[in-house]
Amino acid sequence: MELLSASAYLERTSFRDLESWHADDHAAAFACFLETAEAALSNLTPLRPAQPIFDGLLEVFRAAQTIDQTNSEAARLYFETFFEPFHVKPREGQGFLTGYYEPEIRGSLSQSSEFPTPVLKRPDDLVSFHHQTPPPPLAPDLSAARQTSNGLVPYFDRAAIEDGALTEKKLEILYLPDPIELFFAQVQGSARVRLPDGSSMRLTYAGRNGHPYTTIGKVVVAEGHIALADLTLERFKAWLKSNPDHARRIMRLNKSYIFFELSPCGNAEAGPIGAASVPLRAHRSIAIDRSMWCYGLPFFIRAQLPETDGKIKDFERLMIAQDTGSAILGPARADLFFGSGDEAGRQAGLIRHKGDFFVLLPRVS
Repeated sequence: MELLSASAYLERTSFRDLESWHADDHAAAFACFLETAEAALSNLTPLRPAQPIFDGLLEVFRAAQTIDQTNSEAARLYFETFFEPFHVKPREGQGFLTGYYEPEIRGSLSQSSEFPTPVLKRPDDLVSFHHQTPPPPLAPDLSAARQTSNGLVPYFDRAAIEDGALTEKKLEILYLPDPIELFFAQVQGSARVRLPDGSSMRLTYAGRNGHPYTTIGKVVVAEGHIALADLTLERFKAWLKSNPDHARRIMRLNKSYIFFELSPCGNAEAGPIGAASVPLRAHRSIAIDRSMWCYGLPFFIRAQLPETDGKIKDFERLMIAQDTGSAILGPARADLFFGSGDEAGRQAGLIRHKGDFFVLLPRVS
């Protein structure tokens, strides 16, 4: 075993020991991988920087450009030739999976009684630290701050922003039906918005205020509003809308606040832009801990996950690291992207399950 971090090891294994490896659609995984590889090779700047892409991975990125991406057998041989699988083994327990999706919501470019809740673009005084330690006297858990004439100070938290701390900056780019729709768009990091004229736009991540992320689902369970076994995305969202006073208080416990860019929807089949600055692909893209991994790494994930029909099915699939999230922390932790719309949301909302992680690392010659 090789030490990966204080909390996990890497254990070398082989492709023949990965159950269902040969049954996967390697062409689908390769198409996702190649898009990330070409973005890295063209020096496309990530929306949220992760660990630097190391030389060995860049070399296999270049080799990928010679492969017929429509040929699943060629794609499988490519991965087996250029990579070696390692089991990511936490010191305790297993890896952990959640799911996310791109909400499809109604919105308007102008404010009205039907669309009162503003969506804000990135402020010009927001300074992001990425993985660097915030300069003193800022708290070490901050990932961004506000630039003032007297130096950096913590940025306004969710409550302050909702109470109008940024109103004078006129950052509004869109309006939504209520704060709960905005909150869930922020949790997912993107949204597809249907405008009153029938056209669609996309909200894309543009920055966050730097405060630590708090999972409010845990608060709702701890306070006894919904039992953990009953906590689906649909029920959670419905409860918040039926209890606006509780919703306002609980949502403000998550001091983290996301700012967006508004852009054309483009290809209706393409997913939202992930942190690696390439479109996400349903059932192939994952969000990883960007402080531990770089974008473009392939992960074979094995788990038993629920479907919306209530059945539990084997999930054994090659996924590509293309995104990140504030709640995705640890070497054996991933968020599975399920696509856009309500059905994807129902599926994503069911996932809070253990799983096995196998990272594919470039072979050392």
